Amino acid sequence: MAAASAVEEMRSRVVLGEFGVRNVHTTDFPGNYSGYDDAWDQDRFEKSFRVDVVHMDENSLEFDMVGIDAAIANAFRRILLAEVPTMAVEKVLVYNNTSIVQDEILAHRLGLIPIHADPRLFEYRNQGDEEGTEIDTLQFRLQVRCTRNPHAAKDSSDPNELYVNHKVYTRHMTWVPLGNQADLFPEGTIRPVHDDILIAQLRPGQEIDLLMHCVKGIGKDHAKFSPVATASYRLLPDITLLEPVEGEAAEELSRCFSPGVIEVHEVQGKKVARVANPRLDTFSREVFRNEKLKKVVRLARVRDHYIFSVESTGVLPPDVLVSEAIKVLMGKCRRFLDELDAVQMD
Repeated sequence: MAAASAVEEMRSRVVLGEFGVRNVHTTDFPGNYSGYDDAWDQDRFEKSFRVDVVHMDENSLEFDMVGIDAAIANAFRRILLAEVPTMAVEKVLVYNNTSIVQDEILAHRLGLIPIHADPRLFEYRNQGDEEGTEIDTLQFRLQVRCTRNPHAAKDSSDPNELYVNHKVYTRHMTWVPLGNQADLFPEGTIRPVHDDILIAQLRPGQEIDLLMHCVKGIGKDHAKFSPVATASYRLLPDITLLEPVEGEAAEELSRCFSPGVIEVHEVQGKKVARVANPRLDTFSREVFRNEKLKKVVRLARVRDHYIFSVESTGVLPPDVLVSEAIKVLMGKCRRFLDELDAVQMD
């Protein structure tokens, strides 16, 4: 019985110890465990696989993906980071730049500004094309000149009062429609995601005048095309109390974990600790510093339960990014199957 329990723990849990982590490798492949049928079965996979949305707002999404292997979870994360396309500034035509920011640095800063435009409505620009068209390019103009404020107080030293347009923000970027883009996209839909990103600072007489071309690309080519600020996952924590923890030890145990993980309740006049919400724990392993308590707790993670956190840059809603990543992964699978079919035909 003990042997069967140890095997089940090895198959389903990653165990965190005081000085190391056990069971980190996937071992449930066919033939590895006697008495277990680990051959892949589609019906069994469909029954065990599920996706639970935990939280979603305008820019962030947290969801659980249960019943998959680490390789699939990591592929999904990498696709979100590097293979879901967006629109970003690719070419900057500088007509005049008398600010202290060099042209190259200014162009780099402009490239990192997230552009609110649905990339699914555009095509990739062909390599070698110098001039863009309405189907593959967005154009923005930035023209700002700093002047003195004639109405400023004589004894003022505040730049906000002394100067006009001394800070260049993304709100100063003006969309210049190409071809029939003005008919396709309502006013205000094509714009920087945030209008308060500081681009440069000017002083009287300094000016920035330039034209930007935005194209479709993926984060694998340049990080500016990445649609997410963060895309990460972690395994679901599993915290088990091996014996009752009562009295002052219960209070001490709750302080060893993140708030809300361990709760202390009054039971027949005694303080008793219980695991309330292990999902909130960050696994600092603080409990292992306590000689008494480290023997009454087992820390583990559920091997096939992934908690995904996706934070969009604002280019597209996070749920749309997830669905687009799934489409990219499905396309990769189709191409792989096509390659296998081609090899078999040869």
